[in-house]
Amino acid sequence: MIERLQKIISAAGITSRRAAEEMILAGRVTVNGQVVTELGSKADPAKDLIALDGQPVKPAETFYYVLLHKPAGYVTSLKDPQGRQLVTELVKDVGERLFPVGRLDYNSEGLLLLTNDGAWANRLMHPRHQVDKEYHVRVRGKIDPQQIKKLADGVELEDGPTGATTVRLLKNDQSNDWLSVTIREGRNRQVRRMCAAVGLFVVRLRRIRYGNLTLGGLQPGEYRLLSREEAQALDAPPPVKQREQRMAAPVKSSTTPQSQTPGKRPPRRKIIGQ
Repeated sequence: MIERLQKIISAAGITSRRAAEEMILAGRVTVNGQVVTELGSKADPAKDLIALDGQPVKPAETFYYVLLHKPAGYVTSLKDPQGRQLVTELVKDVGERLFPVGRLDYNSEGLLLLTNDGAWANRLMHPRHQVDKEYHVRVRGKIDPQQIKKLADGVELEDGPTGATTVRLLKNDQSNDWLSVTIREGRNRQVRRMCAAVGLFVVRLRRIRYGNLTLGGLQPGEYRLLSREEAQALDAPPPVKQREQRMAAPVKSSTTPQSQTPGKRPPRRKIIGQ
């Protein structure tokens, strides 16, 4: 079947469709020995020899879905010009080439999904697939209730206004406060930029939930394999009425339960889950 090159590369479990487009534009993809740099180019994987950096592109035989507790100090990318540590190094024991679903920036930590299922990753990252992503955010100084209200109502960023956001005060410290911020978009460094827009400086940021998935007992650097049922449940968006109810939820202030209180990270170890 003739398909776009970026879709073929993504379906082979090499990277996301967007990243595949960048590879094509960079001249890293060939079809039958000829370099292809046009995004509209198509090929038939059953008949044509498609290669990335000289290596044949072959369909993935088994799909893997991984939930990683990303530590701070790792790059959410397949390569880094600065030679920094990559999140893919933490999941190399899986034995398959995986790529991240979305991003967490270098200094952020928490729940990150990786897979070799390009179609699944593309559906999760599509703007239409608005899934809740909850972050625990430590900010410098004390938070004013008006700042919480502004975050919840949405703020204006350089790439457009943000949607309604669920915001809760988690914990008051002497010099820093903790917030829970839940968004449904996936823009670059969005939570940090939102906080900056209302005068808050983020000291620490940790994603604790992605849709129906949580970190559970995973420590920084640990990961587990998702079951097929978990992956499929995340792939299915909530009903329209449920999404509307969530967007209409009022801003609440509460104290963090002991089990959710942010704290120091234990030593890192690796776990391969079910």
